[in-house]
Amino acid sequence: MPGKTITVDGNYAAAHIAYALSEVSAIYPITPSSTMGEWVDEWASQHKKNIWGEEVRVAEMQSEAGAAGAVHGSLAAGSLTSTYTASQGLLLMIPVMHKAAGEMLPHVIHVSARALAAQSLAIFGDHSDVMGCRNTGYAMLAANSVQEEMDLALVAHLATYKSKVPFLQFFDGFRTSHEVHKIEEISYEDIAKLVEPEYIEEFRKRALRPEAPVCKVGAQNTDVYFQGRETVNKYYDAVPDIVQEYMDKVAKVTGRQYHPFDYVGAPDATDVIVAIGSGCETIEETIEYLNAKRGTKYGLVKVRLYRPFDVKRFNEALPSSVKRITVLDRTKEPGAIGEPLYLDVVAALENKDIRVIGGRYGLSSKEFTPSMVYAVYKHAENNGFHGFTVGIEDDVTHKSLKVEEHIVTEPEGTTNCMFWGLGSDGTVGANKNSIKIIGQYTNKDAQAYFAYDSKKSFGVTVSHLRFGDQPIKSTYLITAPDFVSCSTHAYIGRYDLLRGIKEGGTFLLNSPWCKEEAFSHLTREMQETIINKKIKFYNIDAESLIEKQPGLRGKGANTVMMVAYFKVSGIIPFEQALEGMREMTKKTFKKKGDDVVNMNLALIDAAVDACEEVEIPASLDGVCAAEDVKLISDDASDFAKKIIEPSMRQKGDDIPVSAMSNDGVIPTGTACLEKRGIAPRVPHWNPENCIQCGICASACPHAAIRTKLIEKDNMKDAPESFKTIDARPADNGEQFRVQVYCQDCTGCGVCIDQCPANKNPEKQALTWSTIEKEVEVCELVNEKFFDELPDNVMGKNTTKTIKGAMLRKPLFEFSGACAGCGETPYVKLVSQLFGENVIVANATGCSSIYSGTFPTIPYTTNKDGRGPAWANSLFEDNAEFGFGMRLAVDSNRTLLRSYAQKVIENDKTPADIREALTAALTHWDNSKTDEAVAAQDKVKEVLAKYADVDCPDLAKVRELQDYFTDKSIWIIGGDGWANDIGYGGIDHVLAQNQNVNILVLDTEVYSNTGGQASKSTPTGAVAKFATGGKKTYKKNMGLMSMSYGYVYVASVALGADRGQTLKAFQEAEAYDGPSIIFAYAPCIAHGIDMSKTQTEQKRAVEAGYFPLYRYNPANEVPFTWDAKDPKGSYQDFIRSEGRYKQLLKTNPEAAEALYNQAEEDAAKRMAVYKAVGELMK
Repeated sequence: MPGKTITVDGNYAAAHIAYALSEVSAIYPITPSSTMGEWVDEWASQHKKNIWGEEVRVAEMQSEAGAAGAVHGSLAAGSLTSTYTASQGLLLMIPVMHKAAGEMLPHVIHVSARALAAQSLAIFGDHSDVMGCRNTGYAMLAANSVQEEMDLALVAHLATYKSKVPFLQFFDGFRTSHEVHKIEEISYEDIAKLVEPEYIEEFRKRALRPEAPVCKVGAQNTDVYFQGRETVNKYYDAVPDIVQEYMDKVAKVTGRQYHPFDYVGAPDATDVIVAIGSGCETIEETIEYLNAKRGTKYGLVKVRLYRPFDVKRFNEALPSSVKRITVLDRTKEPGAIGEPLYLDVVAALENKDIRVIGGRYGLSSKEFTPSMVYAVYKHAENNGFHGFTVGIEDDVTHKSLKVEEHIVTEPEGTTNCMFWGLGSDGTVGANKNSIKIIGQYTNKDAQAYFAYDSKKSFGVTVSHLRFGDQPIKSTYLITAPDFVSCSTHAYIGRYDLLRGIKEGGTFLLNSPWCKEEAFSHLTREMQETIINKKIKFYNIDAESLIEKQPGLRGKGANTVMMVAYFKVSGIIPFEQALEGMREMTKKTFKKKGDDVVNMNLALIDAAVDACEEVEIPASLDGVCAAEDVKLISDDASDFAKKIIEPSMRQKGDDIPVSAMSNDGVIPTGTACLEKRGIAPRVPHWNPENCIQCGICASACPHAAIRTKLIEKDNMKDAPESFKTIDARPADNGEQFRVQVYCQDCTGCGVCIDQCPANKNPEKQALTWSTIEKEVEVCELVNEKFFDELPDNVMGKNTTKTIKGAMLRKPLFEFSGACAGCGETPYVKLVSQLFGENVIVANATGCSSIYSGTFPTIPYTTNKDGRGPAWANSLFEDNAEFGFGMRLAVDSNRTLLRSYAQKVIENDKTPADIREALTAALTHWDNSKTDEAVAAQDKVKEVLAKYADVDCPDLAKVRELQDYFTDKSIWIIGGDGWANDIGYGGIDHVLAQNQNVNILVLDTEVYSNTGGQASKSTPTGAVAKFATGGKKTYKKNMGLMSMSYGYVYVASVALGADRGQTLKAFQEAEAYDGPSIIFAYAPCIAHGIDMSKTQTEQKRAVEAGYFPLYRYNPANEVPFTWDAKDPKGSYQDFIRSEGRYKQLLKTNPEAAEALYNQAEEDAAKRMAVYKAVGELMK
């Protein structure tokens, strides 16, 4: 019978079932599956019981391979076990999956199916990963929606017990895993009634134990292995019947009936699509519309049980009238005659007079709309070709279908709402609360989906909310909204905010303008849309309300906009909405403490009457309008015009195949084109108060504030607004300037927090301003002139000081990292000190996302075109990837020197070539200097004169001419990579004693996947996967690295000691061998004020929380302890951070004990380092 309704996402639905039916869960984070493990861990920490009355035992492993191994071992020893994964993580499990299936161990792996990394990483959904598991021996059961995930996850668990065949139960990543939908929950009581104890008992009897000793065979030879594989046939043959049995039993409880293949559509359909996953929802909605409105005879077969593929049931599901079948696969197998599902369908229809074609759609969550579905049916009706694509423009191989008609198929009465937000402004969270409130207070079906760009914060988010009286199957983005909200007025003129809005719709804007001014700040196109479509326009100034709650630190626009939405939309009575918002606020912020809860409640009350309706003029005569924002200059590159601009305008779906690179290579130095202008406030430089220390430039996470020395001859063309001061010390009358890049700034405030001059309120060198004010005083003109000036003018300064190092141009700028990011100042420092000679191998994680996400790249070049070359392989193999780069560079240099010597020794070699090569080779052992680069450039210049000379030795030198200078290999990643999944690789690479530099950006959590615990997470810290506080010690990886005796090791915290950090980086680079630097990087996941990340570093060191040291094997006394004795309170420090304060909420009984243990553990770490350091002297 129908259960209680809940409004949740697909990951929650899977976790709900898995927790009920698991005794052990081995977990590891990977997007988009991570929250399944997070729910399981949270419930266990809350002592929630499974259906057998016990807490699930949860273990976070070091990788997905480790999780699979733990699952295998737990099953072998007789405990019901589950895990959750996606994409590359699933691929890491494949070797174990073959083994677990071969041993007939019943269990379920829940997979939020995701694209695999190919020409690039992609975190969004398709079936590339699960289709790679077809031959593992796992049954494969797919869910198409959040409700189906609740139901079919249960079917999978029940069926695995009886069949003894393990199940891979999957659903589409993001589209289902993160779609929030109102569904019916299956209670634990109902679940328990469906479990048949005899199958659990059978499983338990097979457990390894000395009371009934057996051996799980280790190896079989050629004589019997084949026979052994064939023993399982009868079990797989039985799976479809068992699955149907439990589908029927679940249906009796829920009223929702499923089959291995479900047909929907016209009973006499001539054209049928066969598909798996969330796309089936869109197809079903489309054919219901087309069959009813246009008399078409379209049908759909939903494949639920993909493995084993039941040919008999598949054929029975098809209507006898079918003439043409189109199989849609959400994956690509290059070189195959068709994708996997297509091949299965063709085999299943042997000897049938039915035309079958296949096509691809929706890779990496590419939109799949009703209009595309219609195009697929029309293609089939016209006897279209096999191997097509839909949803893209393939203008190279011409396989794509043209979508010729746009149709709107959502059921009548559906309300569509779109909310444009700024990443990390809380818009998404507020809309999750809104959908739950509507689900709670109405009988309407409710759905929410959230589209993001790839910025870590301050990117574009668009929330898509639907409500209706009929079931919502629209698994695609809204194209015809009834309501549009925009929380960031900087989006006006940059994005098409009102595209497709319906007649009589509503537009809500957060802006600093009053209701009389707001309309004139819209673009002309927006104004015309509002007038022509009779749109109601409301304006609210959220920031003015937030300023009255200073404790919120500028946050809260999401709360204000949520109140305004319920006030103007009328979707439910406002008093009900107000009650719901207050309850949701308490629930959302309770872990952050009562003060935060109360400030947000006060903000709700203040926002109730703050929204004002804007009067719309009858005509536009005499009405001012904003200009469309010009994003790309007329002289920009083709790449910028064809790729970057449409991407920046949220129109990347329109980019054709021909514009894309075939190998994933794109130009660097493009982040500077974005000029997002999203900071609500930016720093203003007051030159008269500046002490020229360079700390602001060092601290800035985005290189949006820089220092430069300007030779006096270069000042003659300076704009009048270009203010400078006399450089100190001066070599030849140089001028000094601090330049703020106001349109690239995120307004984090780290520079203002760190500026030493700002300690005197009367003489602050940096003060707050706004972009608008800075533009008025010509800062954009100043910025242009600043950029055109010569870089790296040092005067009497050297890079041995922070001031001198900051005079060098950063070759890492304007990344998509969070405002106040603790990681990026270290990456920027590498680029300033060594960038002209660097190759970067970057582990997947935050640093790979903000460093290398298409299409704008923050790594850039100097004016000569030299700069860091960057690449990312995977998460687990980054150390080996970088090590391979070292091998390649060394190999190429060895080969070059050999051939250069041959050319020099050849009597026929022209004198200028011999001279240039000889000069270049003199720098061979010290080749990263300006002189060495100049010598290499001279070789290139001379060789170009002899391009037509047919000489193999000379040709080989020309081929390798970039290797006269050595390259610095920097291997960069986070602590989750270094301590966990990539540790084996790092350890091996360090042991090879080769010249590589490893930079570990230590945030003490898996930042990229949402803040899960790593082995770097200290005792007592609350993190995802450690909801009750981490019970174990922080891994002492620095000490482990030092144990080799020939590895340079340093532990640094930039805000605590800039000189020590600078020295460590330079020593690591200079050391002729492996180096590893552990750099403390406070993170948004720590629950801190992100304007004070570098102050937090200082506090951490002063409290004895984080060590500073250097171990340099090249020195006679290798170990140097660089931290002073602690002078701050350790307890005050940790209790000031949200991740520790939460412990009082999540595990109050153990909080004080864990706090004390944390301090003891930290003291032990420090003592061990000091003691070992003394031994190493």
